[in-house]
Amino acid sequence: MAVVAARYSDEELEEFKELIEEKIIKTKQEVDFLKSQITESHENSSSQHSGDWTDESSLHTEMEFISNSLLRQQQFLRNLELAHMRVQNKTYGICSITGQLIDKGRLRLVPHATKSVEAKNARPVVSISPNHAISENGSRMMDEEIPFKPEERVQMQKEYFENI
Repeated sequence: MAVVAARYSDEELEEFKELIEEKIIKTKQEVDFLKSQITESHENSSSQHSGDWTDESSLHTEMEFISNSLLRQQQFLRNLELAHMRVQNKTYGICSITGQLIDKGRLRLVPHATKSVEAKNARPVVSISPNHAISENGSRMMDEEIPFKPEERVQMQKEYFENI
């Protein structure tokens, strides 16, 4: 009878820690880049009010796209930091539903995963878009992410735009 490991070994956790830290660095760089794009667009929009509704609409669409990208990257960064914390607590790689170890291949592809493929596929959801779903109880959720509450999202946006 095979015994299932309760957690990944310290050596395996160190490997995952390095992977997560690399992704955190890259994601922070992306967040900084997007922030600079928002700042640049904001400065350009305030100095170039031409009165052309098409240009202003295009600029608004671009700002919205960059802002949404920034929020996604900040959420991804938050999930990576939580995964890093789980590595430090030695609870990384344990499925939050089944308690079994998540496959190493999955963790290498999705280092912030908290569920095994089996547990993820077993949860009853109704897809409303490629990245969003509605759970059985009707609540909205992001795949493999801890969603920001609406008030947290608004607060993050306020804090960022106040610092521009």
